[in-house]
Amino acid sequence: MSDDLTHADARALERSERRHSIEERIGRRYGRKYVRFVVAALGGIPWVGSLLSAAASLEGEAEQGDVNELQRLWIEEHQAKLEQLAMTLAGMMERFEGLGSDIDSRVQSDEYLALIRSGFRTWDQADTDEKREFVRKLLTNAGAYRLCSDDLVRLFLAWIDQYHEAHFAVIREIYQRPRSSRAEIWASIHGAHVREDSAEADLFKLLIRDLSMGSVLRQERATDAGGNFLRTQAPKTPRGHASPYMKSAFDNTERYVLTELGGQFVHYVMDELVPRVAATPDGEG
Repeated sequence: MSDDLTHADARALERSERRHSIEERIGRRYGRKYVRFVVAALGGIPWVGSLLSAAASLEGEAEQGDVNELQRLWIEEHQAKLEQLAMTLAGMMERFEGLGSDIDSRVQSDEYLALIRSGFRTWDQADTDEKREFVRKLLTNAGAYRLCSDDLVRLFLAWIDQYHEAHFAVIREIYQRPRSSRAEIWASIHGAHVREDSAEADLFKLLIRDLSMGSVLRQERATDAGGNFLRTQAPKTPRGHASPYMKSAFDNTERYVLTELGGQFVHYVMDELVPRVAATPDGEG
């Protein structure tokens, strides 16, 4: 019995130390300056309040030796995620501090706090660390620099939620190597040759179609001086020489580039911090 109490006391002490560490990282370092920012982030994650209440209840039950194992496991799993959340928020606040007081009005604005609530809902629902890191970068950049509208930030959050890591691999490849063909994209990401009627080929076509339909990438097209797309003339095929094969999933003729939206997505989400500009078109810095 004494051993059980010892283990329970040790777990209670560990939970107390974790909460103290979280409070230290989130609130005490910067005083009340970012209270609304933190509250908005926590408000976007529904389980935070339940976790704190359950953790307090669990400590009381542990003293009586009446602990529900499933409840304990749920709390421990979410406490680890709460620590990750605390580190994310602390990192964002540290970055804001490094940029000076001229961004304070933006970080405290209702418009930005609405993005924070929405963004941390996406962060909470993300099933990989890569997606959570994308959300962090996007929200940090949206707080520090106004290079695109908040509507686009919301669109980019939807893309993070909607797309899979396989989509992001294609986006990254086209960003690093513009004008790549499907064959070149596949070879760079996967390398190995697969059949046209394979599941891998079907998936690759789906990725390209999703990103094309979502206006993230497009086939390269010529434009005039005003940015208007020019029609392409299909090459004439001599009669009697038509190919018997359908277009390959790994076509090596058509070239792909990111759309302007896709380029901004990479700039805001996959880059750490965008270069600062003097002012946005609407006059805001």
